[in-house]
Amino acid sequence: MNIFDSKLEFRGFIGAVIVLILVIPLLNAFGSEGSLFHVSAFELSLWGKYITYAVLAMSLNILWGYTGLLCLCQSLFFALGAYAFGMYLMLHVGVDSVYNTSLPDFMDFQGYTELPFYWAPFESISFTVVAVFLIPGFVAFIFGYLAFSSRIKGVYFSILTQALTYALMLLFFKNNLELFGRSFILFGGNNGLTDFKEIMGADVNAASTQRWLFISSSLLMLGVYLLIAWLITTKFGKIQQAIRDSENRVRFSGYSTTSYKMLIFVGSAMIAGLAGALYVPQVGGINANEMTPAKSLDVVVWVALGGRGTKFGPILGAIVVSIIKSYTTRAYPDSWLIILGLIFVLVVLFMPNGLVGLPKQLKPWIDRIKNRGSKVVEATSPSAP
Repeated sequence: MNIFDSKLEFRGFIGAVIVLILVIPLLNAFGSEGSLFHVSAFELSLWGKYITYAVLAMSLNILWGYTGLLCLCQSLFFALGAYAFGMYLMLHVGVDSVYNTSLPDFMDFQGYTELPFYWAPFESISFTVVAVFLIPGFVAFIFGYLAFSSRIKGVYFSILTQALTYALMLLFFKNNLELFGRSFILFGGNNGLTDFKEIMGADVNAASTQRWLFISSSLLMLGVYLLIAWLITTKFGKIQQAIRDSENRVRFSGYSTTSYKMLIFVGSAMIAGLAGALYVPQVGGINANEMTPAKSLDVVVWVALGGRGTKFGPILGAIVVSIIKSYTTRAYPDSWLIILGLIFVLVVLFMPNGLVGLPKQLKPWIDRIKNRGSKVVEATSPSAP
């Protein structure tokens, strides 16, 4: 079964593999510093961050674009995966020079002398990798079961997912949780988890480590692209899109739409969690700001701008908006939210199919201009004798 719609798409995918997996890492490793053919460590980590954002946008597109579920808690799943991997990184910082312990500094500051039992398993990379999938997946399963079994959908589902994000954001901003008469330290409060030193025995800030993190992020994005391209050609994908178009008709046809939505919701949460895990070591930290409701609304704008329900659109939207944000927050820091809102309004009013659908949308206008031009040429050309 051919999962690509055209030869152009296939060639574009192969080109992306070559550029992301070979060309950019090699230019970073062997390009002369200061030359046109050199990718700096900063640029590599910046584009690695953009790629993890692209995967996050793709995970939302699976829900919103192909299933019709506008989820406003995708940044929460992203942050949960990031925190899970951040805990592993924090436990491998080494002995603190001030407190002379191997505990995270915020635990030393609060007088802890031993690692809490719920932190201890994250010393293992194997457990951490599993947790990166299972923690977002478990939260999505519990919430999804309650929401979908109650047949909550539409705007009510979106509001509930936003409420879930806000509630857990407040929890992660706390330094300690008082529960059953005991105080449990959480995840660094406002400061979050930062100042990482090593990852699987390698220096996390070393150029070679950052290259492998970039390659891993690129492989994840390309793998998710292939997964989506394959999924929409299967019977599962056809039912998924039918749920988006008319859920009642699918249910009356004998399919359990609740089971399908549950599986898609949990799967997209796991993809977002894995993207978050690769995000953390490339940016150097994670805090609860990454799971605010505003962050989830950013992801919605990425998908809408790029093209909802398309394979390449979310990637394009996430990267374009991230580039605009990087420039705007430096040049016009007070105007970024206004610009973001303006982008969303323009997309809704004038580009319902996003950037990917823009050529098709403009084609009738271009054809009309060409026809007018040909008619003018015919009218002005001398008639034959």
